Amino acid sequence: MKKFSLVCNTCSKSFNDFVEWFASNQVCPDCGGQYVEAIYENLIERLIKNFVKNKHSLKGMWRYYDILPLNSERNIVTAGEGNVSIDRWHFLEAFAKQYFNVSCQVYVHRNDNNNATGSFKDLAGSLVASVLQENNIQQYVVASTGNIGVAFSRYISRYNGTLYVFIPEHSPLFKEAEISIFGQRVYRVMGDYAAAKSMAEAFSREKNILSACGAFDPMRVEAKKTMALEWFRQLDYFPDVYIQALSGGTGPIGVIKGCRELITAKMIKKLPRLILVQTSRCAPMAEAWNLAKSMGFPDGWQKRYPVYDNPDTGISTLATGNPSAYPVLSNYIKESNGDIIDFPEDIVNDLARVIASETSVRLGPAAVVAVGGYFNALKKGLILKDDHVLINLGEGIRRDPEFMVQLNKKSIRVSRSGECTLFDRAQYKNEIWSGLRQYILGPKDH
Repeated sequence: MKKFSLVCNTCSKSFNDFVEWFASNQVCPDCGGQYVEAIYENLIERLIKNFVKNKHSLKGMWRYYDILPLNSERNIVTAGEGNVSIDRWHFLEAFAKQYFNVSCQVYVHRNDNNNATGSFKDLAGSLVASVLQENNIQQYVVASTGNIGVAFSRYISRYNGTLYVFIPEHSPLFKEAEISIFGQRVYRVMGDYAAAKSMAEAFSREKNILSACGAFDPMRVEAKKTMALEWFRQLDYFPDVYIQALSGGTGPIGVIKGCRELITAKMIKKLPRLILVQTSRCAPMAEAWNLAKSMGFPDGWQKRYPVYDNPDTGISTLATGNPSAYPVLSNYIKESNGDIIDFPEDIVNDLARVIASETSVRLGPAAVVAVGGYFNALKKGLILKDDHVLINLGEGIRRDPEFMVQLNKKSIRVSRSGECTLFDRAQYKNEIWSGLRQYILGPKDH
């Protein structure tokens, strides 16, 4: 029995499989659309197999094999990704109660613990590599600010495929090294992420090599949807609010896809409110959203957004200055009664120290921005009484060792024990909290 087809989101043209989709250069020949969705035969029965009958012995993301676009388990390329916990962070709940009188439950999806490279890009890396292997694709092209390039490099090398990764001029050297260490080719493009994408597309056309097709790539979207399936599996209550750091937008698009499938099967009733967070130094979607919101979302508001050339941010994984997914993603956010906000980059370091001090969890900067979004959402009145909040911790500290160096409170050089003094940790914690409190506890934004 046929498992799935790919259907154009614009004109509903159907593609039987990835063979047809790849043959069309990942563009609908009828309408020119680049957004197709995987549609499954007998979706509800497949979901029941995964959740009620617990059919599969596969682990992690691949426990959802029945509703992932792969036809044979023999082609699965995996490193155990998706075997991550969802933890409850009481210190965030206590802050909401103490300072805003909001009683809520706050959970964090520990994608920082993904087994392969330590980010939620491992989900996409596994499924992309599996689909490429199943369709005998031996060469692949992608533009990346870092994490997706590393994940693709790790997984595609597992089936001995070849990957060409185009990174922006100012990408960290360690990410270039991590991509290339798996035996893949890296090109450092003189320019920003938009320039890297443009050159990757040109290279793909010139060499006739398949390339990653951005935020709407059905392989990446289907991988990311498994996060929503995990919330349903692990939590007693499905989240009312979902918070994630926002760059290109594949993550929330995937979450929406997973939630809609659960709604179709009557397993949940509604979408969570999407609160997506950008760093203050690269916030084109937040800027566009705030303008549209202030104008009452006039006709055509989804198509009005700024483009940042060479965004001046130190968080490379969030440096998407041309938010091409905004017209679609913004509709999803509005449908969910969500919001797009930003968080000041200059207090990310102190927030990272707060998180490590309170939970012993070390996060990469993009994940810290997501947690910062929770605080800003409180400030803006976006977290309500009795909400169940889920924050996506998309990356761990090992994804950005340079960030760890920035967090270092330099040691005190001594030559004899008499030069050493006792340490007041309570005073230290007050210091690292002070900048965050000053930002959050100013005038409330409603």
